[in-house]
Amino acid sequence: MDLYIIPGACSLAVNIALREAGVRFKIRTVDGRRKQTDDGMDFYSINSKGYVPALRLDDGQVLTENAAILQFVADRYPEARLAPPSGTIERHRLTEWLSFINSEVHKAFSPLFDPGADDEVRRYAQERVEKRFGWLQEQVGSRTFLAGDGFTVADAYLFTVLGWGPEVGIDIARWPNLARYHAGIESRPMVRAALQSEGLLQ
Repeated sequence: MDLYIIPGACSLAVNIALREAGVRFKIRTVDGRRKQTDDGMDFYSINSKGYVPALRLDDGQVLTENAAILQFVADRYPEARLAPPSGTIERHRLTEWLSFINSEVHKAFSPLFDPGADDEVRRYAQERVEKRFGWLQEQVGSRTFLAGDGFTVADAYLFTVLGWGPEVGIDIARWPNLARYHAGIESRPMVRAALQSEGLLQ
């Protein structure tokens, strides 16, 4: 399998999930501006949407969209227990978390990474992120993991987006439950391996 990433982008969540599942895969880095892969391919020929992550399977099929890829990894490698079994209320709770992280946290960050966004748009986006962090602060509480007693793909995704705070001037220490949670996930060996593979560890 080939995982197409931009270092530090949302594709980090899939990098983490694949490692937690013990899967052998190859990282392909994408130049986000030129839309070119590290082996010289036009990234649009792999994902016509033009953004990461994209996961090329061994049979040549390509999966896109974080929530879809993360659940694919969890279902393909059930022994890793990265998601509750399909059809259970616990699985629907996991989907609920993935949906919230994707639409309400991940997307709220987007204007803060857009060099063309004006100050008013940036202020609005920052307020939205901070509001979501406030809600998460209460929901995470003293939990180690989001969905049940073990690490799931939802933790890989939330860890990734929480890590964007410092890049846009949002100090996660303002939400101590989130800071504690983030540090706990970061201490996992496979999470650290994923960060190192993307050049994100000092």
